[in-house]
Amino acid sequence: MSYMSTLATEGSGWFLALIIVLAIWELLWKGIGLWKAAKKEQKYWFIAMLVLNTAGILPILYIFLFQKGKKGV
Repeated sequence: MSYMSTLATEGSGWFLALIIVLAIWELLWKGIGLWKAAKKEQKYWFIAMLVLNTAGILPILYIFLFQKGKKGV
């Protein structure tokens, strides 16, 4: 058995869990950010959030810092 195949099978559980948690985190914030940008007809923010995968950072910045009008979730 090679070193790489042993490494891939032993340590992949926590890595897979991390990827799943990050995907859910991104999906949640991206959904909220896209919904708010579409509701306020801010198409440039909508496109940026749709195209860029930033682990939720861009939607969080939009919601709490750059959103026009009422801020917050």
